Amino acid sequence: MDIRQESLKKHYEWDGKIEVISRAPINTKEDLSLAYTPGVAEPCMEINKDYEKSFELTRRNNLVAVVTDGTAVLGLGDIGPEAGMPVMEGKCCLFKEFADVDAFPICVRSKDVDEIARTIYLISGSFGGINLEDIAAPRCFEIERKLKEVCDIPVFHDDQHGTAVIVAAALINALKVVGKRIDEVKVVISGAGSAGIAIAKHIMNIGVKNVKLVNSKGIIAKGLETNNSEQEYMASITNLDNQKGSLADAMVGADVFLGVSAPGIVSQDMIKSMAENPVVFAMANPTPEIMPDLAKEAGAAVVGTGRSDFPNQINNVLCFPGMFRGALDCRASEINEEMKVAASYALAELVSDDELSAEYIIPDAIDKRVGKAVAKAVVKAARETGVAKK
Repeated sequence: MDIRQESLKKHYEWDGKIEVISRAPINTKEDLSLAYTPGVAEPCMEINKDYEKSFELTRRNNLVAVVTDGTAVLGLGDIGPEAGMPVMEGKCCLFKEFADVDAFPICVRSKDVDEIARTIYLISGSFGGINLEDIAAPRCFEIERKLKEVCDIPVFHDDQHGTAVIVAAALINALKVVGKRIDEVKVVISGAGSAGIAIAKHIMNIGVKNVKLVNSKGIIAKGLETNNSEQEYMASITNLDNQKGSLADAMVGADVFLGVSAPGIVSQDMIKSMAENPVVFAMANPTPEIMPDLAKEAGAAVVGTGRSDFPNQINNVLCFPGMFRGALDCRASEINEEMKVAASYALAELVSDDELSAEYIIPDAIDKRVGKAVAKAVVKAARETGVAKK
């Protein structure tokens, strides 16, 4: 039985991957009076007098909503919110297992930006953070932007920022392996949707100067009719020579290839055209843009994928549990760029100089040190930038 068949069998057995567990024992009438009426009126009135008490007197202080509209689920595309529910439940399991964060899946039956944003805002008083998940671009950018304007709790689109944080951490260490400076490398990103654009912005925040984004229509350049608004903005800060052409054209002389796009679109000749000792992160799942053995045969010095069966797995579970753990612990009002940068460096530093190699540039996805290290760095950055409330 392969992993997909086994997973389907287990999902039938599990009957759902999460459940609600009571933290308040109710075995006597006194227990009932304390947890519910009449005693519960007292915390209600405390919150009524001081909204901030809702983070002390309820589980809101540790509860994250994992929200999707089902339009960009894994590599499956627009399969609908209910079909996305197993992924959302899985995400909730990872929050709990890796950072002791309680999370609850919310699947919204709408593709309207304003309706989705309004729905999430209206329920946001029940949560300490909002994790947007598997929402297609460019709608995901607009929803996140609108929510950040009105919510007083962190809003984080993991497909964008979680991916970017992990890629940056892996890139920091990969460049150490090949002996190249981050401000001197030429980076090509295949995929100009939510993940590709977020990666571009984030690696520029950690010092990369030369970035080119490419999608199925070619290199993202200024003024292209096919650009959406976000891609047009990215064209103004990347591709500084306004090169036009294909992915193959962009990769000539590149030091780094980052793929968040489609299977099998990179050839060995394209890897050979890159600069000496190139870094190749082919992260399309389940089939990468180029298989690791082929990339290495063609001269790639460091290779990463999104898969667990190859070295250097670039997996979002390395980011989002610790990111929210830190944000919740210090009651951050938002997750800002400084917190994301701090998370990337904290991850990179978990691989010591003695351990660092072409086969080990990023901690393992189930490394139990990760959540605590990321959370600590996030709290520090939040306090330094004034977004922490405690």
